[in-house]
Amino acid sequence: MALTLSEADIAKVLKYERLIPAMEKALLAFSAGRVIQPVRNMLTIEEGKRFLGIMPAVAEDGMGAKLVCFFPKNAGTKVPTHQAMIMLFEPETGAPLAFLDGRLITEMRTAAVSAAVTKYLAPEGSKILTLLGSGVQAHAHLQALRHICDFEEVRVWSRTMDHARRFAEMHNAKAMDLETAVRGADVLVTATNALEPFLKGEWLKQGAHVNAVGSPRPAWRELDDTAMHNTLVVDSREAVLKESGDVILSKAVIFAEAGELFAGSKILDRSATTIFKSVGIAVEDIATARLVYDAIEGGFA
Repeated sequence: MALTLSEADIAKVLKYERLIPAMEKALLAFSAGRVIQPVRNMLTIEEGKRFLGIMPAVAEDGMGAKLVCFFPKNAGTKVPTHQAMIMLFEPETGAPLAFLDGRLITEMRTAAVSAAVTKYLAPEGSKILTLLGSGVQAHAHLQALRHICDFEEVRVWSRTMDHARRFAEMHNAKAMDLETAVRGADVLVTATNALEPFLKGEWLKQGAHVNAVGSPRPAWRELDDTAMHNTLVVDSREAVLKESGDVILSKAVIFAEAGELFAGSKILDRSATTIFKSVGIAVEDIATARLVYDAIEGGFA
């Protein structure tokens, strides 16, 4: 019988210490061509408010699909903007293994991918982290990135400053205005549903690294053209050229996929100012689901 795993079940075993290297392994396999995966099929229910994503993938360790509801209209309510279910199968036999709640998996694997890339691209001795956005992904990235860098200062900005102040109080951070939060930061995260670019490239210090994980629609943007024309790394070339307004509208040149960095086939000097544009791909969800399944089956709580 296939397991049915709730968010509470998943939270007991899913830890960044295991998840970050698992995401590195999954994206390395993806960029090496060892994963069968179409670009996400995103069904628009109500433009700007309600979307349903269909995300299948077949990898060496697992196969399956995620159905994800992306409902920006839920922002500010008790209902998450992202809710999902994942079905995991055994790739050798096709046997169903588990149905997993996908909300926490989506949250944590997104931040874990950013952390894996940051390990390769952040300036040496990074001390200042800036979070642009104060929601679920800001919290997840703060937790994940602390496994990679020893930050001395955490800054936060939000379009609603009360939200930024509340986040700052909860996480020993500093709420700041946008430009002040960006200038001098070593590592930055943009995690919003902005429609127009708000992060100006002229504010970024030389060598800064930006994890841009928000605004996952072809006409939505977080970063201006100046920011996007720094050295650009993506999770999937095919996916960002279909889904990311930051990449499509800026016509930015993609230097590498994350998996190519992990494999060593593309190497960057840490003095470069870098942008990692992540839209999230199915192999990350399947790899995370398999990690959770194996942990529970193996009794690793």
